[in-house]
Amino acid sequence: MRNLRFGDSRSAHQSMENNLKKTGLAFIGCGVMAESIIAGLLRRKLVKPDQVVASHPRRNRREELTEKYGINVYEKNAEAVESVKTNENSIVVLCVKPQRLKSVLSELENIVAPHQLVSSIIAGARIETIAEGLKNRKVVRTMPNTPSQIGAGITTWTCTNEVGNQEREQVKALLSALGKELYVETENMIDMATSLSATGPTYIFMVMEALTDAGVHMGFSREVSKELVQETMLGSVLFAMESHKHPAELRNMVTSPGGTSAEAIYQMEKGGLRTVLSKAVYAAYQRAVALGEKK
Repeated sequence: MRNLRFGDSRSAHQSMENNLKKTGLAFIGCGVMAESIIAGLLRRKLVKPDQVVASHPRRNRREELTEKYGINVYEKNAEAVESVKTNENSIVVLCVKPQRLKSVLSELENIVAPHQLVSSIIAGARIETIAEGLKNRKVVRTMPNTPSQIGAGITTWTCTNEVGNQEREQVKALLSALGKELYVETENMIDMATSLSATGPTYIFMVMEALTDAGVHMGFSREVSKELVQETMLGSVLFAMESHKHPAELRNMVTSPGGTSAEAIYQMEKGGLRTVLSKAVYAAYQRAVALGEKK
């Protein structure tokens, strides 16, 4: 069912392949999200293993990634960057934990070349922080979300003016490995997306948990209740996307006067569900802004 949304046309796929076929990629830090990007790129044949390198401090992790994907993985971050430095189309992808950003920028300050594009998936890491730390103005900031791990995510991104059109197409191709990508005009919109789409799965999972518990309370087994909730949520999202209708229209379609939906809506409105969700999103936004200011 996910292919209804995330499958690409042959022409689009070919275009993205052309954008990356000569690009060298250095992933600095190779945790879950970095591995998801690498796996997606290789699965869709957007790059070949010899175009990709990564870095990781643990030997067993380096061996695991090499065996699994056929890529070179270095112990030192600088070694990974140096290995693709001669490629005029190379991209350095920063994937380390936020608390390690400062030390990584210091380590790579005189290593990253001016021609190399720098893309970051680090939460809260400001463009200016990265640009000043690496003395490189070609910086892209991205914000993927959890479903990106299965190629079903949406990643918002923005960049400095120094990132050219061809490089922006490379970024689109790179992020396509995670699902959909959406360019936003300002860095503040990255913080906004952090609260809505990146934190978004948290809201969805909590609703799923609450509905599943409600089903168990009524008498379903947890497995049956979970399946009913998950399939209902998935089907509702796909139906909303296919119909192109406003959510209020869709809600009215299933709400009969005096019926079960009308009673359920009354209780949710009485409990302030809309207000709680709105406050949660805004609180997440404020936190995202605060995290960036600490960098």
